[in-house]
Amino acid sequence: MERLYCDGRLCVACHACEVACAVEHASSRSILSVISTGEFAFPRRSVQAVGQSPYRPRVGGVALSLGCQHCSPAACVDACISGAMHKEEGATVCDTEKCVGCWMCVMACPFDAVTPQKTAWKCDLCPNRSELTGRARYACVEACPTEALRAVNCELPAPSSELQAPRFDL
Repeated sequence: MERLYCDGRLCVACHACEVACAVEHASSRSILSVISTGEFAFPRRSVQAVGQSPYRPRVGGVALSLGCQHCSPAACVDACISGAMHKEEGATVCDTEKCVGCWMCVMACPFDAVTPQKTAWKCDLCPNRSELTGRARYACVEACPTEALRAVNCELPAPSSELQAPRFDL
């Protein structure tokens, strides 16, 4: 299964991944239509500052595009009382028709990747995008101008040893 990986050394916090995600999930799937009609489009990824000083923003930290990690086992799936959160082919998905808005999944997620709206919202791995159209599999990866965000196959070793966190053996 592929996972989305963000290289903090390359992320410039431009939020292009958020915009691409919001447009991909808008009914029109067009940024011009979203802007001109005022259609509400909610991104399922967020760019967050990690490790920064609260007194000196943008100093000593990195920006990361964060979203659902599609964990296995997934804490949000275990916590969901309605069965809305479930696993499908390795991905953790939310059936918004079944979601009752209890936010147990929001509280259970260790990555803060589930957003409470009227129903739970999270990364769904762009199920309606097809590689057959010549586009990247994920809207956020395609939009990243620095290639900080990319899809990595988890069954294979990481593309390089540079991706391994310092002091951690994988």
